[in-house]
Amino acid sequence: MEVRLHKILAQWGIASRRKAEEMIRLGRVCVNGNSAYLGQKVNPKTDIIAVDDNLVSLSVHPEPIYLLLNKPAGIVTTCDDPRGRTTVIDLLPESLQNSQGIHPVGRLDVNSTGALILTNDGELTYHLTHPSHSIPKTYDVVVQGNPTAIALKEWSQGILLDGRKTRPAIIRCIDQFSGKTRLEIVLKEGRNRQIRRLGKQLGYPVISLHRTAIGMITLNTDNKKYLKAGQYRYLQDFELCFLKQAISIFPY
Repeated sequence: MEVRLHKILAQWGIASRRKAEEMIRLGRVCVNGNSAYLGQKVNPKTDIIAVDDNLVSLSVHPEPIYLLLNKPAGIVTTCDDPRGRTTVIDLLPESLQNSQGIHPVGRLDVNSTGALILTNDGELTYHLTHPSHSIPKTYDVVVQGNPTAIALKEWSQGILLDGRKTRPAIIRCIDQFSGKTRLEIVLKEGRNRQIRRLGKQLGYPVISLHRTAIGMITLNTDNKKYLKAGQYRYLQDFELCFLKQAISIFPY
């Protein structure tokens, strides 16, 4: 049975669908010794696939891995960095770093911290990051200044960003201290540096941003302890079920 090449690369944990398409465009993927092309279909039972001249073994499906990491500040949310900075993958033990295709789902900018899912399941990544899905993400945000009720209402109802209005958000004032304000912000979208850009746009620059939850998945461990910065844990079965139900591909 033939399947689109980028989907096979995602299913086998090589990369997310979008990343796989990029790899194909860059000429990094070959099928039966020939450069692959976008939209190409392959038969995983008979075709020989190579990425960067390394053969992809399709005989055994890799064991899916699902992790939750508490990303520290100063770490980049990529698999590798041309500037040599520490990545979220570098925080994992070698046994996981060497596992096929583990990558972050979505992004947290270098100065932001908190909950980040890592997996080698490219299909799940594709669905979780698709704009049509809107799993709420909760953030603990400290801004400079004391936003007015009018400003918070405007922020929560949506503001033009890059010519397009942001989706409604839930914003709650937690505390005010020393000319700063601590907010809880719940988003159902994740545009590039959205919270930081909107805070600056409204006149309340973000000082710190920490993602505390992805849907009902929090940084708590089995014994209710909070994951320390740089620590990770495996997702529990009920958390994985939540993700798959939320993106309407359950059973997976």
